[in-house]
Parts: sequence; structure tokens; C-alpha cells
Amino acid sequence: MMNRMDSSGEARLRYLDGDFEILRPGAYVRCAVTGDSIPLDILLYWSVARQEAYVDAATSMRRELECHPELLTRRTS
Repeated sequence: MMNRMDSSGEARLRYLDGDFEILRPGAYVRCAVTGDSIPLDILLYWSVARQEAYVDAATSMRRELECHPELLTRRTS
């Protein structure tokens, strides 16, 4: 029988501004882009709007540009 508080598997989180809420305990989440495991203790990048985690800043930016390609053509004044 599996322990309900087992924290060795994949966690389920609610991503908030600057923090996250653990909905299901676990040791890691999966990057939405690469599928890599991200240990919770080093999770730094996620999207509140998409409720997705990212392995690093470059991957987060890559996903943002995939979802909003118009960002590539914006000009600054």
C-alpha cells in the first residue's frame, strides 16, 4: 500500500506569484517544455498564467516566445 504522504514521486503544484502551493506532495515536477524532472528544492521558474514549470530561465523564455511570437517583433522606443 502506498503512503499518501509519500514525497518521492511527482508533485502537483498550484503556481502563484513568487511561490507555489503543494496540492500533492512529491519530490519533483516536470518541465512543461523539456519533460525533465525538476526537484522542488531548486524550482525557480514557472508560469502562473499557464500553470507550468520550467527547468531554467532560457526554457521559460522559449515557452513565452512560443505562446507569444509577437514579442519577437516588438520595438522599444
